[in-house]
Amino acid sequence: TTDGLQLLGPYLKSIESEAMRLEGEPEILSARPVTELWDGKYLVGPWLVDQAFKTATAMARKFGTGTIVIRRCSHIGCLAAYMLPVTEQNLLGMLICSDPANSTVAPHGGITPVYSPNPIAAGIPTDGDPVILDISMSTTTNGLCMRSKKAGKKLPHPWVKDHKGMASDDPGLIFDDPPGSILPLGGIDSGHKGFALGLLVEALTSGLGGHGRADGTDEWGASVFVQVQDTEGFCGADAFKREFSWLADACRQSKPVSQDAPVRVPGEAGLARRRQSLTNGVQLFPGIMESLSNWAGKLGVTPPSPID
Repeated sequence: TTDGLQLLGPYLKSIESEAMRLEGEPEILSARPVTELWDGKYLVGPWLVDQAFKTATAMARKFGTGTIVIRRCSHIGCLAAYMLPVTEQNLLGMLICSDPANSTVAPHGGITPVYSPNPIAAGIPTDGDPVILDISMSTTTNGLCMRSKKAGKKLPHPWVKDHKGMASDDPGLIFDDPPGSILPLGGIDSGHKGFALGLLVEALTSGLGGHGRADGTDEWGASVFVQVQDTEGFCGADAFKREFSWLADACRQSKPVSQDAPVRVPGEAGLARRRQSLTNGVQLFPGIMESLSNWAGKLGVTPPSPID
């Protein structure tokens, strides 16, 4: 609802202004057998990430592992969406990104926002459905704050701070002047953990990319870290899936706090919704169709029709 079709309007606006570029190829700035650094030149983010996964997969098939870092990449959307093609090959994939132009998260104990929510995603193969995680190193995200603000709703918990450092459930605070900030993952009590992980994301993305906040960029986009591990380069696919399938099943079988809410492993609910959407159509959050219809009229194309 925040990183899917919700982003089509902003993507089209970026293409219209030529901030997101449709033609060209990434430039390889450095290369070794299992690592490459690309200048993405603000080409289309999802395409760049797809190409990076293909390149990292080829490296992993030959050497056991492969890593691509992309600087000056356009926005890449939902990180979890890239994982299935990786896990279906018995590969372990990881995707991490930060946005050097965005500063909405304050360090633990601080008030001034310094960095972005910084999500980490991974896909882990098992004998059944893969385990797919996609979590930000902040208590909430920019997209959820914006959506809640537009809907006139409060956040479920005090996940943000005002510009004086007081915790709040008002999502609009991060858009104020002076701005509030999003709390690191862990919140008021344990935010030092999310703060540390957020810095790790910055190191793996803008740090290894050699381009980011120190350059003062204001271009909406991402610094991206893509990594693939081939299980055959280690214990082998069968042994890996045996081990992780046991762990995933043990987690599911853990006695739940509530019998009405059994334990789920990461990605389980998302994969169930994906199967339902493939059968019954995609359920859109209110407001998305209005944006799609406006752009359809502007571009002279027919907007999608609801399924009765």
